[in-house]
Amino acid sequence: MILPIVAYGAPVLRKIAQPITNEYPGFTKLIEDMWETMYSSNGVGLAAPQINRDIRLFVVDSEQIFENLEEDEQGKYNDAPGIKKVFINAQVEAIHGEEWAYNEGCLSIPKIREDIMRGEAVTMTYYDENFKQFRSTFSGITARVILHEYDHIEGKLFIDYLKPLRKKMLQGKLNDISKGKIKVDYKMSFAK
Repeated sequence: MILPIVAYGAPVLRKIAQPITNEYPGFTKLIEDMWETMYSSNGVGLAAPQINRDIRLFVVDSEQIFENLEEDEQGKYNDAPGIKKVFINAQVEAIHGEEWAYNEGCLSIPKIREDIMRGEAVTMTYYDENFKQFRSTFSGITARVILHEYDHIEGKLFIDYLKPLRKKMLQGKLNDISKGKIKVDYKMSFAK
């Protein structure tokens, strides 16, 4: 089932999400719905707070990025062919390498894209959908998508990385998004 994406301004996007267990109600269905919602919105990642659940769960499919790279971008990222994974109760252990800029967007903040600096790689612990624990290091574009989604479960948004003046310049657009004064081709819910 395609769920509405929560728009900028909703309190759930600013909360630190809670850990979950495999006894979370409707757990398997929720993950299925998150994949379906993400794909129908043309996203490459989706965190539970974006569908109004304050739990430490997100899904990432960076394979799509590699499948759709322009010819001049082929070979640019060291993490091809990407990953498709569920992350539960993720914790970042370390962010490594040089910071690099990439033009990020967010389903909860539609029609705004900004160059954001993030580290080259991330080491983290997490559980998969079978509650098997992993400790892995991800790099390149995959690390970036993971860090973007991880920020969501920490109550952080990509616009928080912007310089104050740039954020101030975007404030009118952000206000419009929070009031629902925006047209998108996917289901959204707006703060009242």
